[in-house]
Amino acid sequence: MVDDTRNKIIAVASKLFGRYGFYKTSMDEIAKIARKAKGSLYYHFTDKKELFRVVVSTEMENFKTKMSEVVNDNSLTPTQKIKKYLLLRMEILNEAVNYHETLKADFFEHFDFIDDLRTDLDNWEKQQIGKMFEEGIKTGEFEPAGDLTILMDVFMMVLKGLEIPFFIQGNYAKYSPYFDDMLNILIKGVSKN
Repeated sequence: MVDDTRNKIIAVASKLFGRYGFYKTSMDEIAKIARKAKGSLYYHFTDKKELFRVVVSTEMENFKTKMSEVVNDNSLTPTQKIKKYLLLRMEILNEAVNYHETLKADFFEHFDFIDDLRTDLDNWEKQQIGKMFEEGIKTGEFEPAGDLTILMDVFMMVLKGLEIPFFIQGNYAKYSPYFDDMLNILIKGVSKN
């Protein structure tokens, strides 16, 4: 029962934060839509920041789960894994509206209370991409010209750089038909052939 209430609050908060943003969503509104007493919200979450943090963390955990399936799919070659990973990454993040809110906040008002979540996600993602590249090097599919650690940093910068036009500026639908061509360019840079 307690978990059901908590999950209901998280689900409602996720929708409201996604629709109206962190600042325009109130705990009163969340309680009203969730049909819970406001005290129930404060029983589970100390304040709106903690609730938003849990909402974003839930999106990130969902992201990690789905991306891990790709990284650990032994039926795919390293090139196929990276392509599938990057396509799925953009698709999932396009739907992760609360993650978008954190990106917008970087430009306007920084959400320092979730910095550790974003750092953790960046480090986790860098490890996953590194695993796929290492696998490609072992199989002879990839032959990077330089230091793999630096390559991972550059790769992450490219991915993070794409988030601004895709998610903040709302150009995901415009550019998504060209993802495959973009991925071919990125992968060709480290491919052996």
